[in-house]
Amino acid sequence: MFMGEFQHNIDTKGRIIVPSKFRDELGENFVVTRGLDKCLFAYPMDEWRNLELKLKKLPLTKKDARAFTRFFFSGAVECEVDKQGRINLPQPLRNYAVLEKECVVIGVSDRIEIWAIDKWEDYFNESEESFAEIAENLMDFDI
Repeated sequence: MFMGEFQHNIDTKGRIIVPSKFRDELGENFVVTRGLDKCLFAYPMDEWRNLELKLKKLPLTKKDARAFTRFFFSGAVECEVDKQGRINLPQPLRNYAVLEKECVVIGVSDRIEIWAIDKWEDYFNESEESFAEIAENLMDFDI
């Protein structure tokens, strides 16, 4: 399980350090793709395969299913951590998540997320204000 929040910079070549706490869980190779809320999602290969199987079950006849599947898979790249603990994020993914310098890498149960620090702070502040309401809405799911 991934959890925690770490700040790292992305360099001019698009490389970012993967927190050492996450490296073992991610494995040698893992997948990074466009996430929701203008961040990137990174999945260990076994989680990626599980997600892929679920997305394959979506009906091709549903417009939303086709759109989400295209969005998710077209941005996906397989990554490998280098000897310095970094991964190289392609320019299209950096553009999508507006990753320029300061970033936040967070653990979110079965995945990690990579955020531009300003986007994360905005998201966190907005969510923090409505956290009680969000929690109340999730009570229906036995949380």
